[in-house]
Amino acid sequence: MGGIGGAMLNGLPRLVASDLDGTLLDPDGEVSVRTRRALDAVIARGIDVVLVTGRPPRWVRSLPEATGAHSIVVCANGALLYDVDEHAVIDHAPLPAALAAELVEHLRQDAPGCHFACEMTFQFGRDTAYPTYRPTPEDTLLGDVLEMVRANDTTKLIVRDDALEHDELVRVVHAVVGDRAEVTHSGYGIVELSALGVDKARGLRVACARHGIDTADVIAFGDMPNDLPMIRLAGHGVAVANAHADVLAIADEITASNADDGVAQVLERLLA
Repeated sequence: MGGIGGAMLNGLPRLVASDLDGTLLDPDGEVSVRTRRALDAVIARGIDVVLVTGRPPRWVRSLPEATGAHSIVVCANGALLYDVDEHAVIDHAPLPAALAAELVEHLRQDAPGCHFACEMTFQFGRDTAYPTYRPTPEDTLLGDVLEMVRANDTTKLIVRDDALEHDELVRVVHAVVGDRAEVTHSGYGIVELSALGVDKARGLRVACARHGIDTADVIAFGDMPNDLPMIRLAGHGVAVANAHADVLAIADEITASNADDGVAQVLERLLA
């Protein structure tokens, strides 16, 4: 594994890109005092901070203010850039309706126990039988996701089958989808599908282009397989100690866990 200054160009990065859950946020989903202090110090040095997450827009609205990060957040695993201040999507790369419907049909044939949910920019929809373990929006669409995705371009398609072990569900979805779409996951018993070529690296590229920054001048932090493209793309990729084995294997550096302010520890060292 490399160290700071190895893969990074010219010492300090120009942009800090970080995943949220399991990485920047502590185990309670909060921004610790130490992490906020480190982010403030980074920003004071003229370094941009961009959040890069699998979350949809509705789950990030308070986070730029809480972290001090840029108001434009990369959401839905790179499928869209959301401007929190303007409550507007400024870039969107959805799954085409026909392809999303085809994927739902084929997955139902090969994995008849699976259920679906979908993110469509600001709208969330789910199969009636799709299990939910956290509050969903009051305007959630309930019914048949197949009909929902036929009628709209889909930001992200979500697959769940609680009868299968998570790794088996990932394997089944990969086998059915093939190279028609991007398949990734971040735990939580779900697998996520995005348009081909759409991942966190794609979202980070778009964000960097808006900032006029080369991706080689980025330090990126992550913990789960959906962070792999971003970790590979950045000039220096950092995994927190609690990261998935695949992320630990390819990161340039491993820091402490999110419970121990691993992101803050690296940023503090950079600025020392």
